[in-house]
Amino acid sequence: MEKGGSVYILTNKNHTTLYTGVTSDLFSRTVDHREKKHRNSFTSKYNIHKLVYYETFHCIEEAIAREKQIKGGSRKKKPALINKMNPEWKDLFESDQF
Repeated sequence: MEKGGSVYILTNKNHTTLYTGVTSDLFSRTVDHREKKHRNSFTSKYNIHKLVYYETFHCIEEAIAREKQIKGGSRKKKPALINKMNPEWKDLFESDQF
């Protein structure tokens, strides 16, 4: 049985830094970022914990492929993705959309 996955984008309070990641458990992974579980990580260092975008997939391989596509694109394309799904850049972890 294949396990699903998600690709996600997090940002900081001022929306100046973006982080793109992939996970098989979006809820737990978001909690890890919010609680700074990995103290020396990029997201901890730059206070990146606001979930502003995600996509879910039936298998983790699809999520990984999508993550690579997003990371391979220009920096300008990421805000466009976020704006399409979440124009107000609300924290989706704290909203009814999650």
